[in-house]
Amino acid sequence: MGFNTKLLHGTKAGDPVTGATLTPIYQSSAFYQPSAEQHEKLFHNKAQGYSYTRIENPTIEAFEDKMTVLENGKATVACSSGMAAITNALLNIVGAGDEIVTSNSLYGGTIDLFHDLEAFGIKTNFVDGSNPTSVEAAINDNTKVLFAETIGNPKLDVTDIPAWAKLAHGHGIPLIIDNTVATPYLVRPIEHGADIVINSTSKYVNGNSSAISGTITDSGNFKWDQERYPLMKPYLKFGPFAYTAKLRNGLFRNTGACMAPQTAFYNLVGMETLGLRMERACNNALELACYLDLLDGVTVNYPGLATSPWYDTASKLLKKGCGAILTLRVGSKERAFAVMNALKIPKIVSNIGDTKTLIVHPESTLSAHSTEQEKKDAAVYDDMIRVSVGIEDIEDLIHDFEQALK
Repeated sequence: MGFNTKLLHGTKAGDPVTGATLTPIYQSSAFYQPSAEQHEKLFHNKAQGYSYTRIENPTIEAFEDKMTVLENGKATVACSSGMAAITNALLNIVGAGDEIVTSNSLYGGTIDLFHDLEAFGIKTNFVDGSNPTSVEAAINDNTKVLFAETIGNPKLDVTDIPAWAKLAHGHGIPLIIDNTVATPYLVRPIEHGADIVINSTSKYVNGNSSAISGTITDSGNFKWDQERYPLMKPYLKFGPFAYTAKLRNGLFRNTGACMAPQTAFYNLVGMETLGLRMERACNNALELACYLDLLDGVTVNYPGLATSPWYDTASKLLKKGCGAILTLRVGSKERAFAVMNALKIPKIVSNIGDTKTLIVHPESTLSAHSTEQEKKDAAVYDDMIRVSVGIEDIEDLIHDFEQALK
């Protein structure tokens, strides 16, 4: 099946009993069992079923199944937010004394999380993700995972996933990729060697800013070394489901970072148009970037422009478009604010992936807690505006930016 057909028909949906075409919202915190014996089996992983929504729920499971199919993975765990997904994905295999190697061009909130992990004895080594030598030089015996974003937010650098995967696997460690900005419409990281994929589904998957959520999709491909990952040993009997089994039976269950059934329903409805929305938004972003690139006093960053340092990598990895985010620098923070305030169509919002065009000043908001060096590494400047391009008519967007810049 093609992307859109698989999105609509790749998993079971609806309700066979009533004929409903949409999966119902099972708004129940708990589920009764026919016998005490059945209840015991559920808690000992010896039977299928539902006991408590913090652990699993039919509506949430339907959404997880769709994300698994879209990312071409083995299993998915849905979380209450993208940040909860990143936290659970990492702490499932990283503990005190361990280290993480990651790109220095991450979303500001993720950088803040890595600093929070320092209190638990977990060290993060930030490197230039575009330089394989720097990545490999940061790997040591304590390194337990490599982490990067497919498209950095807001640097918009494109990670060479096959190269990162080769480095990770050469050292016997897994690669986790945050695919939020690209989405599985543009690229499926697992097919390029990634082992685990994160999506902040609050963004393009949901599509209209109606719910906060995130997902962890495991490829089932990584071979866990018992000596390097001793906590994985009891779960190796689950084969390709080992990582997910450990997550569901431990950290995810016990931290309570579960998605709400209502949120899963919103995502199931919104994601049906993911392919169409991404196609339109990516086309709009390219046209807007090309227009702005011709203007004096404006510096545009978009991986789909031939002038971008990541154009070649983007062309190789992203076959259907280069994403729907661009940034522009306008000379000063004061002018950036003035342009933002003069725009009539875009909304000033600290989110991406909406049907509507959204703008934000990252330096004063998303990267407010980053150091000056971290801002520099992530290409966050005080005169920069991040634009998450929506699906409006491109002529209207161009006209609006033209009048605002004037």
